Amino acid sequence: MQMHRAAPPPSNTTARMRPVALALAASAACLFAPALAARQPSAAPGQARLQVPVEYFKLPNGLKVVLSRDTTTPTVAVAVYYKIGFRNEPKDRTGFAHLFEHMMFQGSANLGKMQFIRLVESNGGLLNGSTRFDFTNYFQVIPSHVLQTVLWAEADRMRGLDITPENLKNQQDVVKSEVRVNVLNQPYGGFPWIDLPMAANENWYNAHNFYGDLEHLDAATMADVQGFFKTFYAPNNAVLVVSGDFEAAQAKTWVQQYFAAIPSATLPPPPDLTEPRQEKEKRAGRVDPLATRPALGIAYHVPERNTPQWYAFGLIDQLLAQGADSLLYDELVRKRGLTTRVEAGINFGLGNMFDYSGPMLWISQYFHDSGTTSDAVVEAFDATVNQLRTQPVDAATLDRAQVKMRSALYASLETFAGFGRANLLAALALFDDDPGRINSLEAEFAKVTPALLQETAREYLRPGNRTIYTVAPGAKPAAPATDGPK
Repeated sequence: MQMHRAAPPPSNTTARMRPVALALAASAACLFAPALAARQPSAAPGQARLQVPVEYFKLPNGLKVVLSRDTTTPTVAVAVYYKIGFRNEPKDRTGFAHLFEHMMFQGSANLGKMQFIRLVESNGGLLNGSTRFDFTNYFQVIPSHVLQTVLWAEADRMRGLDITPENLKNQQDVVKSEVRVNVLNQPYGGFPWIDLPMAANENWYNAHNFYGDLEHLDAATMADVQGFFKTFYAPNNAVLVVSGDFEAAQAKTWVQQYFAAIPSATLPPPPDLTEPRQEKEKRAGRVDPLATRPALGIAYHVPERNTPQWYAFGLIDQLLAQGADSLLYDELVRKRGLTTRVEAGINFGLGNMFDYSGPMLWISQYFHDSGTTSDAVVEAFDATVNQLRTQPVDAATLDRAQVKMRSALYASLETFAGFGRANLLAALALFDDDPGRINSLEAEFAKVTPALLQETAREYLRPGNRTIYTVAPGAKPAAPATDGPK
């Protein structure tokens, strides 16, 4: 692949950088389109409403850009999200989206192997990347004065990754090792975030092994990697978010300077992700020799994103499973002592209810003692869920769920040194073409009525819409026999 030699980095870049090892977790004014105005929903009397500054525009090459200024602290979050994730990777290259996440740290036209990491850390910043259902992201939180440097560096690897046989082979080995350590040789590895989607979904794109078949990872070629980069890591398949303490006019100038000349790509048609309506309960499970206690996962297909029922289900999640005041915690933990904790959510384990696009599950998980059967947990679960299906909640209960949702939303914006706000803005731009929706989310949840909540519970919490998955502890494999001394 030909590399474009960009202008040298700004002066605050470390002059001589050495690669460092880091284990990354499972990210001209006339050229700018007019900013999209954020929707301004009315707030309830006496209630403060979330007001996140949002300026949104697109470069001629298709790159979506979101600027959100906040001078609370002298730091900036820079996030680049590419619209390629687990779901739309090639069928004969499972795990490829995750493999490529690692490839993006192997060097670019002007930065050698791992020097992107050195660049950020030597300037006092932190960074990470991840692969999710519908995107792969890369992000940094940095001191404000390093913004120009990091924008240049992100553009450098978007423009041309250093794809070599050595880098590919190295990262194939790294990813395979990660699969072995984090999934295959880990107690409950892949539970529930791989196990339940594979059991609950019918469409291959939603149901395959997201970490990937090791044989598929081995089979990845240079041509595969080059084609993947050229197609999916193009500006017209990405969004750039700058959130924090910066000057908007200066940031626009740098974005145009470093990103505008990167060519767009011809994108393939998006895959069909639709799932058929589930009519009958599914059950699946496995024996895990490394598990110490039985585990139970329960998953329901949730309403389509951005519908009134979807907002209602978000409040159902708060009522059922979030916090020590939740219905499931009260019944399963406090009253019956069947488990010690309740964990659940839409897009559980891989994000939140906002940062995905396509069919999704609400998953809850429980670990229990061997003297407690999974059927006993399911029976208590059903008794609790049926309260929402058979009778409307009162106004005070609904108000509490809405307060908890608002609290969770506000808290999420501040996570990881402010990266949470960049994450939400990126998702709304990437999937809805409208990051200004961040300021209307509270109003949408406020529209949910007791009748809508009950109607949603009846349809989406019915037994025929769910999948139950169990993990049972099993005997560890016997050590292979060995011959005695000769």
